[in-house]
Amino acid sequence: MKKNKTSKKHTTLRVIKTIFSFYPVMMPVALICIVINAIVSSIPAVFMQNVIAMVEQSWESGDWAAVGSQILTLVAILASFYVLSLISGFAYNQLMAIITQGSLKKMRELMFNNMQRLPIKYFDQNNHGDIMSRYTNDIDALRQMISQSFPQLLISVITIATIFFIMIYYSLWLTLVVLACVIVMLFITKHVAGHSSRYFIRQQKSLGKEEGYIEEIMHGQKVVKVFNHEEESKADFDKINDMLFEESKNANRYANILMPILQNVGNLMYVIVALIGGILLIVQGNMPDTSINVSISLLPISISIVVPFLNMSKQFAGSIGQVSMQVNSVVMGLAGAGRIFEFIDEPKEVDNGYVKLVNAKIENGEIKECEERTGIWAWKHPHQADGTVTYTRLTGDVRLFDVDFEYEENKPVLHNITVYAEPGQKVAFVGATGAGKTTITNLLNRFYDIADGKIRYDGININKIKKADLRRSLGMVLQDTNLFTGTVMDNIRYGNLKATDEECINAAKLAGAHDFITRLPEGYNTMLSGDGSNLSQGQRQLLSISRAAVADPPVMILDEATSSIDTRTEAIVQRGMDALMKGRTVFVIAHRLSTIKNSDVIMVMDHGRIIERGSHEKLLAERGKYYQLYTGAFELE
Repeated sequence: MKKNKTSKKHTTLRVIKTIFSFYPVMMPVALICIVINAIVSSIPAVFMQNVIAMVEQSWESGDWAAVGSQILTLVAILASFYVLSLISGFAYNQLMAIITQGSLKKMRELMFNNMQRLPIKYFDQNNHGDIMSRYTNDIDALRQMISQSFPQLLISVITIATIFFIMIYYSLWLTLVVLACVIVMLFITKHVAGHSSRYFIRQQKSLGKEEGYIEEIMHGQKVVKVFNHEEESKADFDKINDMLFEESKNANRYANILMPILQNVGNLMYVIVALIGGILLIVQGNMPDTSINVSISLLPISISIVVPFLNMSKQFAGSIGQVSMQVNSVVMGLAGAGRIFEFIDEPKEVDNGYVKLVNAKIENGEIKECEERTGIWAWKHPHQADGTVTYTRLTGDVRLFDVDFEYEENKPVLHNITVYAEPGQKVAFVGATGAGKTTITNLLNRFYDIADGKIRYDGININKIKKADLRRSLGMVLQDTNLFTGTVMDNIRYGNLKATDEECINAAKLAGAHDFITRLPEGYNTMLSGDGSNLSQGQRQLLSISRAAVADPPVMILDEATSSIDTRTEAIVQRGMDALMKGRTVFVIAHRLSTIKNSDVIMVMDHGRIIERGSHEKLLAERGKYYQLYTGAFELE
């Protein structure tokens, strides 16, 4: 429990510090307006006491004209205060609207910017719907806290403090009566709000879990329908939804009973104050020469004190109730803020590389860096020892030496993998699902780092190459295509944002996509949405290949690139792929063995090990695993 309290305190301070860092001038001004508004709302009790005291005096003296003039003066002053309160209230509401939405905007930017720097491992291990929930539900909980709960809490606390000092100023005895009732209210608040807070935190987590499940089912809707899994999906959703219902019901059940209880305690306090005040008035009336009232003001107990006290006690109880009601919103907001900060604080992808990829040209046999794109790439290698810089031409020579890897500790996926891919070679990997083929491509991109062994790229350890530059030199076409909302041209240009329209069209022609694109309603300007749902799977894959082609990388990785394309389309794509692969080092992962027959070397993998390697003809001659796969069926699975 202590840890949770510390965590909430830390989160609260961090939220406040963050908002002040976003708005260092506007936030203090808003706070000043809030303080003015809260103090002014407590002043009427003082004016009421003065007015009633004047009426009592005039009743005794009979000088009503003078009293009337004084009362009008007090009313004018009070009206001025109310105008000030109106101005400050309007100002802080407008400022808080700007501060709240601006802070949320910057929070979302921090989250998204950090998300772009997270390792692939994070997305593999975390539910995507739960990540989305941080952008929606948690941000909304934080909005509620910043825009409403924090200002209301501050106003209530200041009002409580102001009224408390006014009460002490006028009567200690009546103040003690109010404090006794307040202790009861605080005890009830601690008990009830403590339970509701715990359930509100659970509600926030259950909400993220439910959104994660919905996102998962939406993404896999075709699979659900194909296997007639609708009823089972509904049953699983009902379980998650029931859990959210229980957490929300318990949270709101406690939250909803709190205010009625506190209102009734406040009403009871009003009655007790009136009763005790009446008794004190009677006693004071029987002892006119002795003041039984203990106060800073030294005023005797009278109607002018008891009546304002009744109003102050009601306002005091109302402010306590407001604080209690805002506790749940604050807890939800802090829970949301905690999840947001947790996401922002996720360790970024580590990159200790210092070798960069640059455009180059060759003059007098020497490699020199240049700004324009020449089609020649070079590795820029700074030497810390003497400050010199050397350049190594990028040829696409990729080698793996005795590589071991495991996603989870003590669960090895790759064992002693050694691969030599010389410039311009086409290297294919075949094997059953789970053999480790895609894992090798993940290591080449440094989505994950190897546990043991070495990977060298043009003789350079890839750990020394900056990840962004390493990935820029590798083109990837995956089995699962990802298209983005935008035009067909935008999606092709995603491979190289500086590419011209002509270069994008040439890339589409190379991949064999130009023909179907020109038949779309608006050609290259056709809008795509929903991951290209208005295209066939084969067409989507052709756009993915076009995107890789426009990047013009020296090394290509094709992970089941043609698995979603029909045989006729495959022939078209294969011609484009052959043109695309010409002069490049290519890694191919394929289940369709007919697509890899022309590879320079084929690696047959089984349970994370390379069990056979060689050309298509050599492996057939050996009559091993590859021979069995090829002669048994042209499909591995």
